[in-house]
This record gives sequence, C-alpha cells and structure tokens, in this order.
Amino acid sequence: MKSEELFKVEQEEWIPEISLKNNFQLADIGLVAGVDIAYWSEGEADFGVCCIVVIDYISKQIIEEVEYYGQIDVPYIPGYLAFRELPLVKEAVKKLQSKPDLYMFDGNGYLHFRKMGIATHASFYLNKPTIGVAKSYLKIKDTDFDMPNNEVGSFTYIKVDGEIYGAALRTRKDVKPIFISCGNWIDLETSIIITLHFVENNSRLPITTRYADLATHESRKKYS
Repeated sequence: MKSEELFKVEQEEWIPEISLKNNFQLADIGLVAGVDIAYWSEGEADFGVCCIVVIDYISKQIIEEVEYYGQIDVPYIPGYLAFRELPLVKEAVKKLQSKPDLYMFDGNGYLHFRKMGIATHASFYLNKPTIGVAKSYLKIKDTDFDMPNNEVGSFTYIKVDGEIYGAALRTRKDVKPIFISCGNWIDLETSIIITLHFVENNSRLPITTRYADLATHESRKKYS
C-alpha cells in the first residue's frame, strides 16, 4: 500500500473521534502554545524546523520557546501535510518544560478536505484542545467564503455541503481576514474568542502563531 493510501486510512480512523465541543472551561486556560513549521531544501534533501512559543493567557507574556530541527522523510502530498509536519511537532513538544492547556497551529484544522488538517490531526498526539489559524484560504469542493464585514470581530461561517467547517474572521479593520477552524475538543465560537484575545494592533494574526511564525524564519536562517 502506498504512503498516500496509508495516510488516508489513518485519517479516516481518526475522523469519528473529532469533537467540536469544548472539553474545558475557558476560565481554566492558563498557557497557550503557538506552533509553526518552516521548510527548506539542501540539494536533494528537505529539512524543517518546528517552533513552539508558549504564552500566558492572561498576561500574554512569553513563558517558553522551543524548536526542533531535522530532515524531512515524508514527501509532500496535498491533503496529507500533517504527516510531514507531525514528526517535527512531536519532537519539539518533548522539549517543553511547561504544559500548555491548548495549542494553536499556523494552519488548518477541521477546514480540510477530510476534516483532518494539522491542528486536528496533531490533537490526537498532544491530547489537548487545538485551533487552526490559517493566513490563506483552503478552498474545498470549489466552495468560496463570504467576506466578513470590515470591523474587528466580524466573521462569516465557511460551509461545505451545508456543514460549518470554519470561519473567515476579521481581526483588524481594513485588513484581510484570517481563517479559523476547530482542531479538536473545542467549538468554533470559543476558537474565535481565543484567537481575538491574542490579536494585537501590529498584526492580523494572534501573537501565538505570529511569534511561532517569526521564530521559524529566524531558525531557518540559522540552520539553512
């Protein structure tokens, strides 16, 4: 069986275990981790670095930063990016001294062809609620999104075949929206609340994934 077929079988086994309901109280969230990955090539070899930035939910102060760098063995296959990223994510998580209550990924969760973007897929290995925060829109079944109103906090649901997969969220006025989806063990409304909580005036992105994104750029420069 080819890799793609094996990947599909694994994802389809996880799909019934996805829960789009909170398994926590928002008041109990203490630490939130932002996760991002950057790639580069050297000759025929591909490499990647995963950076995780842990932030206190109340103070919004950085508590911890870790990274893990390594060679990538899984080829890029559209729709199965999680398998390429997960080995780096799991190794980076092992380096954490703190214990995040929730993880936010620079990427999609439920807003995915099989509802199994990196945020959702990774949740089964992290055993924590997750949120997908994407900078660009992943079109599924030729479904476009409706642009939210030009005001902070405005959003529109992204529906595929009548089912809500995520939301286009306006985090800053006069700035293009970002795309939020549940990862696992969280509902979409709470995902939006948490995302907006971490958005500051200098970016449309929440500081969780923004700081992780910035860290991957620095790490890529260092290693490549």
